[in-house]
Amino acid sequence: MQVKPRRGRRRLAVHEFSKVTWQGVVGVDLGDRRSQICRLDQESGAILEEARVTTTAASFQRSFAGLAPQLVALESGTHSPWVVRLLRQLGHEVIVANPSKVRAISASRRKTDERDARCLAQLARVDPELLSPVHPRSEEALQALAVVRAREGLVRTRTKLINQIRGTVKVFGARLPASSTASFARRAQDALPRELKAALEPLVRVIATLSEEIAGFDRDVEAWSEKWPATKRLRQIRGVGALTALVFVLILGDPLRFARSRSVGAFIGLVPACRDSGSSTPQLPISKQGDGLLRRLLVQASHYILGRHGQDSDLKRFGLKLAQRGGKNGKKRAVVAMARKLAVLLHRLWISEADYVPLYRSEAA
Repeated sequence: MQVKPRRGRRRLAVHEFSKVTWQGVVGVDLGDRRSQICRLDQESGAILEEARVTTTAASFQRSFAGLAPQLVALESGTHSPWVVRLLRQLGHEVIVANPSKVRAISASRRKTDERDARCLAQLARVDPELLSPVHPRSEEALQALAVVRAREGLVRTRTKLINQIRGTVKVFGARLPASSTASFARRAQDALPRELKAALEPLVRVIATLSEEIAGFDRDVEAWSEKWPATKRLRQIRGVGALTALVFVLILGDPLRFARSRSVGAFIGLVPACRDSGSSTPQLPISKQGDGLLRRLLVQASHYILGRHGQDSDLKRFGLKLAQRGGKNGKKRAVVAMARKLAVLLHRLWISEADYVPLYRSEAA
C-alpha cells in the first residue's frame, strides 16, 4: 500500500484553544433534568456565579445569551451534543471533557453537582488539556450513528431469540437445521417439533420481522456511507463493508487529529492495558477503551480476512503467522492483533488517499 501523505495538510494531535477571546470560564455539570453552572473570573479565578437551571434549550439560552464569550467546560454525556451546538451558536467556546479520565471528578469521595461544576471550571481555567477533551460529532454524524445503533439493537435482539429457540428445541431432543441468521425464520418454520410450535412460532414470526427491518437498515447504511466519500476508499479492503467503513469514519471524525496512525489502535482500545510499577510489568489484556461497536466490527472483519474467504494480503499473512505460533488462545490473539493493524491501515488509507495494494510489502520485498 502506498502511504504518501498529501502535501500542505497538517496533522494535529492536540486541541487548540483561543484564550484571547475568553471573558470568563464556566463549568457545567449536566443532569438529566437539572444542571449546575459555575462561572469563574478568567484572571483571578474567583467565583462570579453559581446557579441551577433546568436542562432545556430555553434555560441554557437565557443563562448564556447575555454573556460575553466564555470558555465552557462540560462532561460528555446524553445531553452534551445539543448543549455544545447551542452554546457555540451563542458564540462561546466549548470543551467536552472525557469523564472517565477526569479522576478528580469521577473518583471523588465527596461528589456533588456544585463541586463537579466548580472542578470543571477550575481545570478548564488552568489548562483545558487536563480535561482530556473529546471531539463532539456533527448533527449529521449523530443521525447516521443513530441508524447504526438502532440496527445493532435489532441484530442483538434477533440473535438472542434465535439462541433461545435453538436451546429450547435441544431440550426436547431435536435440532434445527444450520442456517444464516437472515434465513433462520424461513428454515426453522417447518423444522419446529410439533409439541413446541405453539410456543415458538410467535418467536419465529418476530425474527422474520426483525430480519426485514435489519435489511432496511442495511440499505440505509449504504445510503449514509455515500455521504462520506472516505468510506469508499476504506472498502477497498475485502472484508470491510459499508457498515464497518461508515462506523470507522463516524467514530474517528477528523482523521488529522491523530499524530500517528498507530494511535488509532489505542483510541479504539485494541492495545494492551499498562500498569507498570518499578520492575513489575504485568501482561494485561487489551484496554477496551473507546467505542465498543467499532471494536467488534474490526474484529469481525479480521475474522473474515483470516478465514478461507479472505483475500491473500499482507494483513492475512501477518495474522496467519501469529496464529501459527500456537499457545493459549493463539488464533484469538491473532485476530485481535489483526484488528489493531486493520485500524491503523484504514486510517493510513484515509489520510494518504492511496489505493490499497493487498501484497504491497511482499511485492516490495
